Amino acid sequence: MKILHISAQKPFGTGSGTVFTELVRAFAAQGHSQAAVAGVAPEDRVSLPGGVPFYPVRFETAALPFPVAGMSDEMPYRSTRYRDMTAEMVRQFRAAFLEVIRRAVAELDPDVILCHHLYLLTAAVRTAFPARRVYGLCHNTDLRQMEKHALEREAICRGIRALDRVFVLKQSQIPDVERTYGVLRDQIVLMGVGYSREIFHPLGGRDSGPARIVYAGKIAEKKGVMSLLRALPRMSAPPADTEVLLAGSAGDQREYALARSLAAASPIPVRFLGPLAQPALAEVYSRSRVFALPSYSEGVPLTLLEALACGARAVVSDLPGLRPWMDRFVPGADVRYVPLPEMDRVDDPLPEQLPAFEARLARALDEALAAGPVVPADMGQVTWEEVAKRIIP
Repeated sequence: MKILHISAQKPFGTGSGTVFTELVRAFAAQGHSQAAVAGVAPEDRVSLPGGVPFYPVRFETAALPFPVAGMSDEMPYRSTRYRDMTAEMVRQFRAAFLEVIRRAVAELDPDVILCHHLYLLTAAVRTAFPARRVYGLCHNTDLRQMEKHALEREAICRGIRALDRVFVLKQSQIPDVERTYGVLRDQIVLMGVGYSREIFHPLGGRDSGPARIVYAGKIAEKKGVMSLLRALPRMSAPPADTEVLLAGSAGDQREYALARSLAAASPIPVRFLGPLAQPALAEVYSRSRVFALPSYSEGVPLTLLEALACGARAVVSDLPGLRPWMDRFVPGADVRYVPLPEMDRVDDPLPEQLPAFEARLARALDEALAAGPVVPADMGQVTWEEVAKRIIP
């Protein structure tokens, strides 16, 4: 089968970028012919697995004179918020992408066009190629964008409703997709996410050195990083050699400065590792007792699967739909779920709710550090190969 992958943002640096690249890798291993289109900055150079042809759409050029449009309001690279796009910017965005996509379609003649994010570009592709089979992948950030502002709402909903199939990460997203876009239930398929078993597996080192707590992701407020740092002084009895490792890049520089300030005041040492390549991140997970992700909003976090595959136990926010998804796809995983604070909006906690959330987080971290050996989780259903089969059987 011939598959054309499309994303409006970079095929790296974010969770959805990892999904994009890993699906390309999995489909290549299964023998499918592929090509890919994605948005990149002028300096970016992309090499996809298996030598898959890549068609870049370059932002910050005469045709597209602004940074890559990001599905999150804080991205780990220069980006444009969709809410800030003018009508002229939307016109330039559509024109630049469709010019490149038409070339890719003409050269590959795909059987399936696989679009990431149920948003502006996916709707435009559906409209531009009515005779092609077009699938859309929901990454949760698209639902957040639809809730936060009304940019091109009618055109987006119309295009998403016309997709041949919509894939979601977890069961709880199905009613959200039905309600937000008017998609029919029989169009929606539960896809899930996966991890790279070639990279993420136990590498040793956990039983030597400090008692490590690791976070991986954007150093950002909405990812719960500030709550994690404020929870550290609330821990009751952490081992004397406990340390916290934060792996990831900054989105908003003011938030990054706040994280640095909170870390400096922490009674537990905090180290900022910066962004790490996946093999280096696997080493960090393998040397850590606990993976922590107190995010306020997520789909299914890839980092959670990767940390579990490396033998860490996890402390995560009790995100909507995550616990039943884990029970179904990763039975027996050693995960402690921390009830979220009450939200004002989709990923904005009420400030007065945060102290109680951070106290719950501190208790869960204490319990996780004090627990005995981790029982390995059954990860057989969440390899990328299995996820790819749910998209193209």
